[in-house]
Amino acid sequence: MGEQSAWKNFIAGGVGGVCAVASGHPLDTIKVRLQIMPIPKPGQLPLYTGTWDCFIKTLKLEGIRGLYKGMAAPIVGVTPIFALSFFGFGLGKDMVRKATGDDSESLSLPKLFVAGGVSGILTTVIMAPGERIKCLLQAQAASSAKLYDGPVDCAKKLYRSGGMRSIYRGTLLTLCRDIPASGMYFASYEFLKKALTPPGKDPSELSIGSVLCAGGVAGILNWAVAIPPDVLKSKFQTAPEGRYSGVGDVFRDVMKNDGFKGMYRGFTPVMLRAFPANACCFMGFELALKFLNKLVPPS
Repeated sequence: MGEQSAWKNFIAGGVGGVCAVASGHPLDTIKVRLQIMPIPKPGQLPLYTGTWDCFIKTLKLEGIRGLYKGMAAPIVGVTPIFALSFFGFGLGKDMVRKATGDDSESLSLPKLFVAGGVSGILTTVIMAPGERIKCLLQAQAASSAKLYDGPVDCAKKLYRSGGMRSIYRGTLLTLCRDIPASGMYFASYEFLKKALTPPGKDPSELSIGSVLCAGGVAGILNWAVAIPPDVLKSKFQTAPEGRYSGVGDVFRDVMKNDGFKGMYRGFTPVMLRAFPANACCFMGFELALKFLNKLVPPS
């Protein structure tokens, strides 16, 4: 990946990330609230009976702004996250080619999956603290207690209470989610782009409709892999200090109280969000990249 390509991917990735967050954050808020809602006591109804109930209660109690709580953290982080993501995918492809001696332009699905996994490793540096802050703000908005005035205040208080270790709490679970999910994300998108490209055409010439389709399906497949570790991550990152001793402890807690279905809490809002958010993400990325290539033609 050349220098020119790198800065174009940085800008285009940022545009795509903003599109994804803006279109998908309301359902992400619902997902997190369903994942972390307290276990009802005997004879009590759960806080939310499902996706629609959570949506209605949020609107009723907090208005439309309630659905966008915690959005500042991912918005601030999307540009470097997506820059690292697309850079990491390119780096991963180069690493796979060197390791396997495969010099072909089009890699196989397993090799694309491995290359995508490299992207997940790089983005965790920014993703883990951003997710920690976002989840805490989303959880706070669903309770009566207000501990944080916003993402900056949240970051400051986390640092004062436990330093960088507190800010990066849940990093291992973020890696467990993002390495396989990123592999699936990029591999499926590249595969679908190639499958949707008419004979004799280049994938970069795909119509907006085809890009939306490929990006949306890639998003669904990404989250099909990511949901179980995402549930564990959300619970671990929002739990009081000392509640869980590690990944195994939070997994046992979920299985004990909710069983296997507990690993898929928030499945409905995730899947409702996955297609439009990721379709918008790749559309924003591809359109921004085309604009940049016209503005500064590749050398």
